[in-house]
Amino acid sequence: MITIVLTNRNRNLDIVKKCLESLHNQSDQEFEWFLVDYGSDVSYLKSLTKLVKAYSKIQYITCPTNGQLWSKCRAINIALKKAQNPYFVVGDIDLIFHPDYITNLKQLANPSQVHYFQYGFLNEIESNQSKDFDLYKVDFKGQEEVTGNTMFPTSVLKEINGFDEFYQGWGAEDTDAHIRMKNYGLQLCFFNKRILVKHQWHGKAYRSKKSTHPYHSQLESINHKYLEQTVKLNRTVVNTKMKWGKVTIEKDYLALQTPNVFLKIENTHSSLSALLAQLQHDNSGVLNVEIVQVSKTQYWKNKLKKYLRKKYIEITPMERVNNNLLEEIIKTYRNKPYNYIFDRVKNRIVLTINLTA
Repeated sequence: MITIVLTNRNRNLDIVKKCLESLHNQSDQEFEWFLVDYGSDVSYLKSLTKLVKAYSKIQYITCPTNGQLWSKCRAINIALKKAQNPYFVVGDIDLIFHPDYITNLKQLANPSQVHYFQYGFLNEIESNQSKDFDLYKVDFKGQEEVTGNTMFPTSVLKEINGFDEFYQGWGAEDTDAHIRMKNYGLQLCFFNKRILVKHQWHGKAYRSKKSTHPYHSQLESINHKYLEQTVKLNRTVVNTKMKWGKVTIEKDYLALQTPNVFLKIENTHSSLSALLAQLQHDNSGVLNVEIVQVSKTQYWKNKLKKYLRKKYIEITPMERVNNNLLEEIIKTYRNKPYNYIFDRVKNRIVLTINLTA
């Protein structure tokens, strides 16, 4: 009757284990259970895989998307495509579930309603303890805007093409699904009679300049503006221009290790525009693009030409190049196997993308 999906990327294994244990110890064991790992580091993945083997009920799916933006929506949709039960539940990997959580879900299940559950947030000290569910002291309660743990009628969620895979990184994807369900005609129900899920504290990953993982400095803001427009446009169905819930194929990602086409460009506006145009019709295989900053000599010569009102080349700051390129990937190439690195110390971007997959 119930399918649950949890999504993960590099979350602390102590947190993951508490989450898995809480589902493993449910009083009602009649539910389907997916764990989708979307791009954890290889060394971490070995430890996670070992942990998951202790839970025979889990349908464990790994996606080799380490060098890509985090896509919780695609991870959820991969499980949604496989779900056979009438109700589909999205949960966070940092939650601890009440022992009667599944029992409560089944009592609430209604094909015309969407139910989501109030969070009880734990502080750092409490989260580091190992206790029975009821003994964890809640620091504060989440309100209606916290939408991360929701039960959907599966058929309706599939009919509106699942979660919107435009959302990459973090923010707004859960609320978006709620809004579109409401637009479809379903009733949103916030369950706060008792706390059925407790959220474990964890620090936010600090982004140092040494990090080379894909990161768009304005993506969270874009996600929220996109959500605002979803509301104004009264949207229901999404993911209409490309496949949703597309399963990753390992051989297509392994091909990224041996690109057959290489291109090196500088961070000029014209070079970047030309690259984006080329990508539109390039199916030559696995392309490796390196984008480097213009030399200091060229930069200052160009600056002088601009000052003297002579013809000059428009140079785009590398952070803006990064954001523009990632936006194009999200809009057009998010289903393609790719690996993306931005070395902010060396001011160098390397994109490897399998355009034929």
